[in-house]
Amino acid sequence: MRSRVAAPLAALAVAPWLLPAFVVTSLTEVLILGLFAMSLDLLVGYTGLDSFGHAAAYGLGAYGASLLLLHAGLSLPVAVLAAAALTALVAVPMGWICTRATGVSFAMLTLAFAQLLYAIAYRWQSVTGGSDGLAGVPRTPGPFGITWFTSRAGFYYLVAACLVLAFAFCRSFVASPVGTTLLAIRENEMKADALGYNPRAYKIAVFVVAAFFGGLAGALYAPFAGFASPDLFFWILSGQVLVMVIVGGAGSLVGPVLGAAVFLLLENYLSTLTNSWALILGSLFIAFVIFVPEGLWGMVRRRIAAGARPAPPLVETDSGRGVP
Repeated sequence: MRSRVAAPLAALAVAPWLLPAFVVTSLTEVLILGLFAMSLDLLVGYTGLDSFGHAAAYGLGAYGASLLLLHAGLSLPVAVLAAAALTALVAVPMGWICTRATGVSFAMLTLAFAQLLYAIAYRWQSVTGGSDGLAGVPRTPGPFGITWFTSRAGFYYLVAACLVLAFAFCRSFVASPVGTTLLAIRENEMKADALGYNPRAYKIAVFVVAAFFGGLAGALYAPFAGFASPDLFFWILSGQVLVMVIVGGAGSLVGPVLGAAVFLLLENYLSTLTNSWALILGSLFIAFVIFVPEGLWGMVRRRIAAGARPAPPLVETDSGRGVP
């Protein structure tokens, strides 16, 4: 178990020293999107809440961090955490309203909130920059003039640390009694209600937690890209992150990170080959859903389990040959 945890941590630690600069930049974006997808997995994979508007958390985090870095003069780590906390605060009334519905109605409500925030960001030009967004988002040095996070490698380590800590928290969260209750709600909400639990309170709680980590991902993306635009609220981004969760494997935490890496790498690679890359990418995702319904991580775990399973013993027959 320790070796399985130590190996990826070691790989993340040495990556900036072994990989070219452009690969480190791409890896940083993969980790940010992985954190974003993992936050959605708390809703989709563990609670059965299909959100079509999770980009709302991503966009709020991005704009919150941008405004704090541009106008408040906060250091990069403080601004990122403050933007994530602000996103969670806004998610409380959003979750209270969205969880009044279930199924498709819940999905449509989340989508409506995301599109509402998109319209606000597009129209409120004096604050959000309108359609142009906020450009020149800086990586403000930390206290005492610490500039380490402003470099490519330093920012990569900040993103990697956020992902590792978020994964550790989410892993403990889903393994706790709260996580067990969320699984019960996913499987049979009426039964969980009959047993004395309050499904809606648990849904609001996981909605806020997912929004916090989604906002954290957005807050990291703004100084990474150097800008924040209304497109970060748009429904297309919500659809893309949902695809990442499904392709990687919902209900696993690791799967969405893997799905984000596959999505980004395929998108970047196919876009260099043909202008019809979106058609090819969509076809590949349809194939994933049909032939690998458990996702990439589910397929990997199935292969590992099959390899670790002992072979059946041989049974002697009358011909003297052994058969399994």
